[in-house]
Parts: sequence; structure tokens; C-alpha cells
Amino acid sequence: MTNELNGKTAIVTGASRGIGKAIALRLGNLGAAVAVNYANDDGAAAATVAAIEGSGGKAIAVKADMRRVAQIEMLFDRTMAMFGQIDILVNNAGVRLFKPIASISEAEFDDIFATNVKGVFFACQLAARRMADGGRIVNISSSVTRALLPNYGGYAATKGAVDQITRVLAKELGPKGITVNAVSPGPTDTALFRKGKTREEIDGFARSTALGRIGTPADIADAVALLVGSAAGWISGQNICVNGGFIA
Repeated sequence: MTNELNGKTAIVTGASRGIGKAIALRLGNLGAAVAVNYANDDGAAAATVAAIEGSGGKAIAVKADMRRVAQIEMLFDRTMAMFGQIDILVNNAGVRLFKPIASISEAEFDDIFATNVKGVFFACQLAARRMADGGRIVNISSSVTRALLPNYGGYAATKGAVDQITRVLAKELGPKGITVNAVSPGPTDTALFRKGKTREEIDGFARSTALGRIGTPADIADAVALLVGSAAGWISGQNICVNGGFIA
């Protein structure tokens, strides 16, 4: 465990598994106290907390539905009550939808925008009100916003909105010394990424990167760790593609 983030408190949404878990573990290992947000899986969230604590860090699990503003407020309240301040927000919670635009129902559209856009927007709003000066916000976007991939239209639309929230909020929070950036993963080896894909399809994604492999959650966590650290204090309003040179 290193001490770069000692004395800092981080909220990581969707942190019970996959990329969110890797980010929570990385920030915990850097010394931050971590609020591990999750939606459903109590056991997975508890395991993330236990892993952070097992490395000498501090963490709590907070179950909150990021589609609901009252529950986002509860997440911030619990974090403040436990750790006293909020210095870092990583908006990772999200859902995916793989369907042609012509087949997406109103209910599906509303659900993906509620999680991927509404949740990010109102978490950013609360951070703007409550985050300590000099804080860090990182929104997890996606490299699909730059790729012409069939069946990703709805998902890419939500991440395009996240990109614009990031850019505008960076200007609004600059006077407080708060940086706001987005990280856009490419194909990343998570259970959600692998779901419904054949080995041939996964290998095809690997070949489409300059480095010849799909990413790992740790690759994304490393980029987030850079952006929330002191070395990135002059980086704001940016979208960092962490995708191994993904070629669409």
C-alpha cells in the first residue's frame, strides 16, 4: 500500500465487480478511504471492502440505485458521515444495451439513460456542491463513441452525453481547483464484456487494438489512479482513451 491518496476519500460507483472493483482496490491501495457503491450484490460489495481492508485500507459498502436522486444523496450522506469529506468521485456504474437502434423500446431507452446519464449527472451535481476544493471527478465513458459499431447506438448515445457533462463541468468547477475528466475504455475483459460473445468475436476485438489484446480492469484502474493523483492536477476537461490503440 502506498500513501499518495492518504487522507482522501473516494466514492466509486458500481464498485462491486469488474472495472469498478479494480478502481476501488487501486484507490484503496493508494491510501484513499473508499465508499464502494453497488446496486444488488451484497456479497460482491463486501468482498471488495474486505480486499481493501485486507491491504490496510478503509472502506464501506453503500447500496444505492444510481437511477434515483434520493439514493445518490444517501450515498453522499453516508460517505460524509463515515469519512468527513469527499475528495474523489468515480462515476463507473452503468448498463449496456446491444440492439439495433430500430429495435430499442422506450422502456429500454429510459432505463439505459437513467443509469448511464441521469446517475452521472446528479452524482456530479452533488459533487459540485459537496466536494472539497482541489477534488477529482472521473467519469467512465467508452471508446464506442468513436467507433462505428452496429448495435451500440443506444449505449454510445449515453456515453456521448457523459462526455459533454464532463467537458462543461470541468469549466464550472475549475475555480474550485476540481478537475473533471473522462476515461474511455476499449474492449475490456469483464464478465459483462464477454457475455454473449463467442471466442472468435473476442479474438476479433483483440486484433482490432494496436497492442493485440483486450484490456483488463487493472489497465483502466491505472488510468483513473493517474487522473486522481497529484501529477494530473493540470489535466481537466479531457477524455482519455484507455484502449490499447483500439481501431474500429
